[in-house]
Amino acid sequence: MGSEPLAYRMRPKSLDEYVGQEHIIGKDKLLYRTIKADRLSSLILWGPPGCGKTSLAKVISETTKYKFIRINAVTSGVADIKNAIEEADNPLLNPSGKCILFIDEIHRFNKLQQDALLPYVENGTVILIGATTENPYFEVNKALISRSMVVKLEPLKKEDIIKIIKNTLKSKDGLGNYNIKISEETIDTIADISNGDVRTALNGLEIAVLTTKMNKDGFIELTDEVMSQSMNTRKAMFDKSGDSHYDNISAFIKSMRGSDVDATVFYLARAINAGEDPVFLARRIVICASEDVGMANPNALVVATSAMQAVNMIGMPEARIILSEAACYVAKSPKSNASYMAINKALDDVKNKDTGTIPMHIRNAPAERNGTIWIWQRV
Repeated sequence: MGSEPLAYRMRPKSLDEYVGQEHIIGKDKLLYRTIKADRLSSLILWGPPGCGKTSLAKVISETTKYKFIRINAVTSGVADIKNAIEEADNPLLNPSGKCILFIDEIHRFNKLQQDALLPYVENGTVILIGATTENPYFEVNKALISRSMVVKLEPLKKEDIIKIIKNTLKSKDGLGNYNIKISEETIDTIADISNGDVRTALNGLEIAVLTTKMNKDGFIELTDEVMSQSMNTRKAMFDKSGDSHYDNISAFIKSMRGSDVDATVFYLARAINAGEDPVFLARRIVICASEDVGMANPNALVVATSAMQAVNMIGMPEARIILSEAACYVAKSPKSNASYMAINKALDDVKNKDTGTIPMHIRNAPAERNGTIWIWQRV
């Protein structure tokens, strides 16, 4: 086994070896035709970790035979960009004159660093391929976005990861030199735990092979138990600050609003598993109790508020029970947005219409008028 990680060694070397992302790289799709026709323009590859962004950039370079320069935005700055541009523009170092500048984690570059790329992308000195796990429309300069094709990559399908695992077990670059015994069910388990991230699957497979002793028959036997110890738990598909954070919390709220208790608990569990702040989740339950349940069951707000206070006092892991109880109560409650609509309409009237003065008979009493104290009495 080489010194490079298994996931690195198993990167595809051609478009035909690339597995997954058929919606963008299939033979009839735009990106595939663009690469094959050598009409490549700058790209922003947007997708979750382990979906094949870096592999796709490298495959594009191998297919087009362009010089490939890679920098990481986490550890690089403007000086590194200038060095890469000089190398791309040097006829001795780059005889073809064509160069792909691949920037991993491009969203980590600040505005100044991203602006430094603009003239060289504009004049074609380099073809930029940026990889990001964050929404590029928020994290990448509009000027770069307008000069690039934004390509959205999805988490790999389970069948794609299974195919990659099987290729790895046979490949000499992978684990083909080992006598490995593994069942279809265990391969299925690995694909399931990895949750769309092929790097997680291959890293877990490598750890399992390197730390498992041969049995008496000379095989390294990989069972569900061995793999669960090598891969821990199923990987969360989102972090606490990215797009998936907002997608999941939106699904959680809509599930409560739609009275779907099972979906409510499911999206709550996803949020807790990803490490969401339990007080943040409790606040969303309180909002739903007032906005969506409202007068149909005013007690929902009491339950939700009490839950938020309890969560704040107790903390995790017990807070998960309180959150589940409150979320299920709100989800099962009848819904009425009458109070929500009423205050919005009233605010609109106050802001945009002449609402007159407060009628005299409901003003505060006593009231002073020209030095005289007027006492208003209810009739």
